[in-house]
Amino acid sequence: MSIAFVREKEGGEAFEDLPDRPVSPHPNFVTPEGLALIDAELDRLHIEHAGLSPDDKANMARVNRDLRYWTARRNSAQVVEQPPGDTVHFGSTITIAREDGTKQTFRIVGEDESDPAKGTLAYVAPLARALTGKQAGDTVTVAGHEVEIVSVR
Repeated sequence: MSIAFVREKEGGEAFEDLPDRPVSPHPNFVTPEGLALIDAELDRLHIEHAGLSPDDKANMARVNRDLRYWTARRNSAQVVEQPPGDTVHFGSTITIAREDGTKQTFRIVGEDESDPAKGTLAYVAPLARALTGKQAGDTVTVAGHEVEIVSVR
């Protein structure tokens, strides 16, 4: 643990002084599943908090910081239902073909539910922004690479 995050209180008692997690300046759009993930994380943190000893200052600071973050994210969440249609938008699942012929499928979601390794991409990511409003058959260039939209659902 970095000494930069430990402060000594009077009497020599050490505790964690963790900075708040940064909150994105973008609107907190979430899918219905994303809202459920936020609620589940809040439930998990409340249970963890209840099980902590008041003497466990480091873990208490971490859990309190995470509770502040997820509470703020829950309060600012704007659920976006997926509208019907074949145009790429928030909540769409898109399959693209890259220049080398490889295909990739992902869903455009909120920032907190984004995990590219699991096939979800934040709506503010450059690729998601480039694809938004396009349809199957359209091509876009992102970071000097061209991709074609194979399907939108």
